[in-house]
Amino acid sequence: MAWAVGAAALSGCAPPADRDIAEMVGRVDRERVRRTMTTLAGFGTRHTMSDPRGETRGIGAARRWIQAEFERISADNGGRLRVELDSFLHQPDGHRITRPTEIVNVVATLPGSQPASRDRHYVVSGHYDSICNDPTDPDCDAPGANDDASGVAVVLELARLMCRHEFDATLVFMAVAGEEQGLIGSRHWARRARERGLNVAGMFTNDIVGSSVGPSGVSHARRVRVFSEGVPTTETPEEAKVRQSTGAESDAPARQLARYVRECAGQYLPGFDVALIFRRDRFLRGGDHTSFSEQGYAAIRFTEYEEHYDHQHQTPRIEGGREYGDLLKFCDFDYTADVARANLAALANLARAPAAPTDVRILTARLTNDTTLRWKANVEPDLAGYEVVWRDTTAPLWQHGRRVGLATEATLPMSKDNVIFGVRAIDAEGHHSPVSPPRPARE
Repeated sequence: MAWAVGAAALSGCAPPADRDIAEMVGRVDRERVRRTMTTLAGFGTRHTMSDPRGETRGIGAARRWIQAEFERISADNGGRLRVELDSFLHQPDGHRITRPTEIVNVVATLPGSQPASRDRHYVVSGHYDSICNDPTDPDCDAPGANDDASGVAVVLELARLMCRHEFDATLVFMAVAGEEQGLIGSRHWARRARERGLNVAGMFTNDIVGSSVGPSGVSHARRVRVFSEGVPTTETPEEAKVRQSTGAESDAPARQLARYVRECAGQYLPGFDVALIFRRDRFLRGGDHTSFSEQGYAAIRFTEYEEHYDHQHQTPRIEGGREYGDLLKFCDFDYTADVARANLAALANLARAPAAPTDVRILTARLTNDTTLRWKANVEPDLAGYEVVWRDTTAPLWQHGRRVGLATEATLPMSKDNVIFGVRAIDAEGHHSPVSPPRPARE
């Protein structure tokens, strides 16, 4: 089925808001966020090699508390969450693990309700381990209030709220360990997911989302950074050639996911700015989303706008009149709650929307100033149609869109040389997928 788009079709198109999602966003509880961060910081240290058996201090006590929280959330909602421990033994690695150490990820899964979509997974994570100045010292105080009790607080709050509702796709809430020792926990889970052929359509990590004020003293309470890679980590030489010849440097799946988050946050959380940072992570640094990027999954990172390094990876102390340490007193619970709201708005829309269209092509068999796109039909029973979107080659965000119904081909009176095109799927309630950019095809 083909659809011809006339010149008058240049118009932006915003999907309608989902009242149920808006209600969820409004129910994010700042006090619950505060409680989670306070409890986790109260374990003294959550170093990956700290005491696994202690009841009040160490990573074992923290892990059991997180597991109990997931299980309580599930019990309060008819057992809808499947709570599991992803545990394995990591041997000394000559880096930050100096003895055989059990690494345990706490994973809670909310199965999707639509048969056509439940195999599509969206993962949201925070890491529950922490370190002080010496990353190999398991005994020093390392409260990790911001890095990363704040991220775990976001994950638990999302699980609590979303567990009560139905979603087409499957949601995975994770608190991972070993991040500070080299992304050990997330790498293990992501590798196993790839080995099992798991369809992870998107992954969010929340890491250092607990403070709105950095060393400048300026408040960034209404702004969060979202990092996304433009060139896929797993890109092949052949894919690189196509990217270079089509100018697709800013259209990797992770980049589309980041744009999606910004759009959803703008709709459900007006005034809260998702600052898109077009690089995989902070300069020369990494996080748990990197583990998923390495496996070819679309993954992005949420991080506060201005980090305060006196309050990261620091043994608590006062030195030269300056206070060091990742302490609760430096956190902003209202800010972390807003980051949770931005996560929720995007994650809920993703899990209710159709999958992004597949096999999207720009036809190149002949030279023409028109552009024809084709794609494979989606299989969701509630699919309402598709939208072709486009933007200037220098624009970071999609600027225009045109609905084309259930057609799987569209011709637009614009040259593929001058703009970037994409296609997204839309269901009967207006939820739309992330955008799929096209590849050239000699058809």
